[in-house]
Amino acid sequence: MIVDDSVVARAVIARLIDASDRFSVVGAVGTAAAALAFLDRASVDFILLDIEMPGIDGLSALPDLIAAGRGAKVLIVSSSADEGGATAVRALTLGAAETLTKPSTSALSTRFGSALVSKLETLCEYPTRMPPALVVRSPAAPSSIVPPPPVQAPPVRPVSSIDDFDIVAIGASTGGIHALSRMFRELPAGFRLPIVVTQHLPASFMPYFAAQVAQLAGRPCEVATDRTRIRPGRIIIAPGDAHLKCVRLSEGGAAFRLTRDVAASGCMPSVDPMLASLADVYGPRLLAIVLSGMGRDGAEGARRVHDGGGCVVVQDQASSVVWGMPGAIASAGIADAVLAPDAIGRLVATRRRP
Repeated sequence: MIVDDSVVARAVIARLIDASDRFSVVGAVGTAAAALAFLDRASVDFILLDIEMPGIDGLSALPDLIAAGRGAKVLIVSSSADEGGATAVRALTLGAAETLTKPSTSALSTRFGSALVSKLETLCEYPTRMPPALVVRSPAAPSSIVPPPPVQAPPVRPVSSIDDFDIVAIGASTGGIHALSRMFRELPAGFRLPIVVTQHLPASFMPYFAAQVAQLAGRPCEVATDRTRIRPGRIIIAPGDAHLKCVRLSEGGAAFRLTRDVAASGCMPSVDPMLASLADVYGPRLLAIVLSGMGRDGAEGARRVHDGGGCVVVQDQASSVVWGMPGAIASAGIADAVLAPDAIGRLVATRRRP
């Protein structure tokens, strides 16, 4: 479904999507109210949402559209969603799966259509649950969507006599910003443990992302630079163009070095080197959390945390935009708990293992 107040934009975007031979536009409306009414009587897989609209704007309507969509993924397609801008980060915080900058109507070309279809196809690769009836035009071509295998409850493993932790490390990708916002809401104002975050985002997003995280968590947040020290009461996030590698300091404490080696996951920044290096320094006193995201980034690092006696918690399937990263860890049997983001936040607040 397309939600855009421009009749011309709706027509052109619909034509570009229909030309893909994979997706079909089943509805195109000009206001958020009309979109909610449409979702009352029909189901869709994706909602393409503009931001600047008469009446209720796209950001204000986003939470209601997500609820009414019953699992539909929202892709912000708006000239206001400049890559790296505050509006795009805000949309991701509210639960949008992705953002795409919409050019002027005259520039809605085949190239833009290819970028749009590519994002839709990527979001199809890791469904949150058994996929609904996605419209595939060629019945002869089997769908590439493979439902994830059922995941058994995490095995109970002996834990050390140390039941709490000294640092929290979080890895996330698509859908992770919204999950972070839900998790941070559960942390009390007096929570003082250092928190480290690797979120897959381009470098241009990071200043706005850090500002958003600081507001959500109610504590200082900084984008890491080389030799950034780990300190209580602060949040450190990986820059968009480097991995975080934790090192011990000779005078005590720990800091991060920035590295740009090729990660096994191919991601930059990657969750794996952050978790693996923190496991080497903090051992059983590390809590590692992996939230919604595509692919397997974080699985190798989570294995190191697990083997070092640390605790690994992943987001559950039902609340994830895509269950690639947390699902890979849960399927490997190295997650101590599989929880919704708000439950993860409450667990973090207790400083106790699940």
